[in-house]
Amino acid sequence: MIGTIDELAGKGITIKQEVELTDEGFYINSDRTRVIVTGKTDTGVLYGVFHLLRFMQRRKRISNRDIIENPVIKVRMLNHWDNPGNVPEGRSSVERGYAGKSIFKWDDLEGNEQRYIDYARMLASLGINGSVINNVNTAKKGLEGWKLLTPEYLPKLAYLAGIFRRYGIKLYISVNFFSPVKIGGLADADPREAIVQRWWKNKADEIYGEIPDFGGYLVKADSEGEPGPNAYGLTHADGANLLARSLKPHGGIVMWRAFVYGHGNSNPDRSAQAYEMFKPLDGDFDDNAIVQIKIGPQDFQIREPTHPLFSAMPKTNQILEVQITQEYTGHSEHICFLVPQWKEALDFDTKALGYGTEVKKILSGEAFGYKHSGIVGVSNIGDDPNWTGHLLAQANLYGFGRLAWNPNLLSHKILKEWTRQTFGSNKKVRDVTSSILSASRKTYEDYTMSLGIGFMTNGGGDTPEGHFSPDPAKRQEYHRADRQGVGYDRTVDADSHSCFASQYQPAVYDTYKSLETCPEELLLFFHHLPYTYKLSSGKTIIQHIYDSHNEGVLQVEKFLSDWKSLEGLIDTERFEHVLNKIDGQIGYAKEWRDTMNAYFLKKSRIPDNSVNALAATHSSMSNMSYDQTVTVVALDGNGTTAYNASENNVTVLSLDTNDDRHK
Repeated sequence: MIGTIDELAGKGITIKQEVELTDEGFYINSDRTRVIVTGKTDTGVLYGVFHLLRFMQRRKRISNRDIIENPVIKVRMLNHWDNPGNVPEGRSSVERGYAGKSIFKWDDLEGNEQRYIDYARMLASLGINGSVINNVNTAKKGLEGWKLLTPEYLPKLAYLAGIFRRYGIKLYISVNFFSPVKIGGLADADPREAIVQRWWKNKADEIYGEIPDFGGYLVKADSEGEPGPNAYGLTHADGANLLARSLKPHGGIVMWRAFVYGHGNSNPDRSAQAYEMFKPLDGDFDDNAIVQIKIGPQDFQIREPTHPLFSAMPKTNQILEVQITQEYTGHSEHICFLVPQWKEALDFDTKALGYGTEVKKILSGEAFGYKHSGIVGVSNIGDDPNWTGHLLAQANLYGFGRLAWNPNLLSHKILKEWTRQTFGSNKKVRDVTSSILSASRKTYEDYTMSLGIGFMTNGGGDTPEGHFSPDPAKRQEYHRADRQGVGYDRTVDADSHSCFASQYQPAVYDTYKSLETCPEELLLFFHHLPYTYKLSSGKTIIQHIYDSHNEGVLQVEKFLSDWKSLEGLIDTERFEHVLNKIDGQIGYAKEWRDTMNAYFLKKSRIPDNSVNALAATHSSMSNMSYDQTVTVVALDGNGTTAYNASENNVTVLSLDTNDDRHK
């Protein structure tokens, strides 16, 4: 029996009184003869049906069940970075998109209707209830996302919203703060001007006239070329409130990104800048405005601490932004299961109200009583047949939805759900796939950079090739590697004057500032230490750098051999797809290992003393391009080497081969 509580009551079926449901919650009750799926609304019933299907697909018993579920977090949303309109040369139709082109074919939406139905159904099956369908960068360098507010696009937005509505999904768009100028022809976009306020009000009225359940706006302002209220000497709260007030009569919200850096007299440490700009504004934002905060203070790195703003704005609605697309974690060419990273952030105890103030309690509204709060994920969806470019990257999209619905779920259980539904009943296939995905985050971290150092990738602007390859020499401001050591001292008394660590609550700061208590995986994020500093393993930092890069490559090679063992157990198309991806990943991992180990050898002039040193050096030099400068160790005592130093710009260090360690 499937229907809302009222519909079932009309058929004489009553639900026990102790069942308390929100509008999106569901109730499943079954015995040996019948199954009841119900909720207060059609959306709740839909979520219940998908939950039942999840049980069936995993071959779970469905009889004698009594399940009550409500989403823990209210706003559960995808942020697409898709670029509508004419895309400038060199840019992609999806910024940081690695799964083909945008699914939104603006010139032929109706011709692609089934794709949008499938998309909406997929999101609803995960409990996602909102989608921002265009890039937060709306105008810079010739982008045309700002045009979604024009009359040309309104019927198209209404068409998509009609499909989304059937699956409980609200449509949102990213807007440009200077829209009154760009679209309305006004002289400026000053929030204090009545004509500007009226323009935004009229625009909201126009949208809601066609889309009565329109969700609202996402705004990137005064950041990376996108304009904002700072142009008028005003704050981010002033800008957000202008838009929030235009939406409030209709029940809409505005999400205002806190990813802002590089202004005027900013802290020299980029990580500290968002806090310093937004913390003083706590309480200034309207109650339908939400500050959208990235998971960490840098920019979606493989390892960084949870953002300190989550504990710093108890009077301001907050929403967590994670990145499902792998901008800094290997694009769609590397396997990198990110759900454990998000789970760690959700479980992070900010200690804002004492012990037990985890981020998940802040986002649920439990900690600070927020009216609006939630979690958004930057989408990894494209028009590739498998949606995500890399088949195994589907696990990140699935895991995001499940954690957004219930942040108390465990990463390994989410992974178990996905593998069973994706690959069926063969235990070996499930075990191998789970093993690869479970190890993938640490593996990627190992062969790129561990101990909390981020931003080792190339720049590349907004091109598809950006933020992919190793380029440590151009990222020195983030890792601070020098002749003596490596890492960024962010403690209060640091010479860098960052003081970033003090932005956390005192009990958290005390943990990070002490070498004895700072988690080793974040050690070099908070401290600059000598290469000879010994870790808990007994290894020095420099030896750990060498070993982790070597071990990371070995682990990817193991991924390949493990996957090959599944031949004949998976359909050929999916087997060969993943096989080719892992084979390519080995090459990329070796490039990272070779570049990073050579770079730190040159910086530290301390050789790798592991048993793998000779093999790693040989591989490194065999793959080295002639324009790179590296330091290698001579293999005998008289300064000779198998590599041509003049051609390869090599600095040779002579070692004593009578020393067994050097041998």
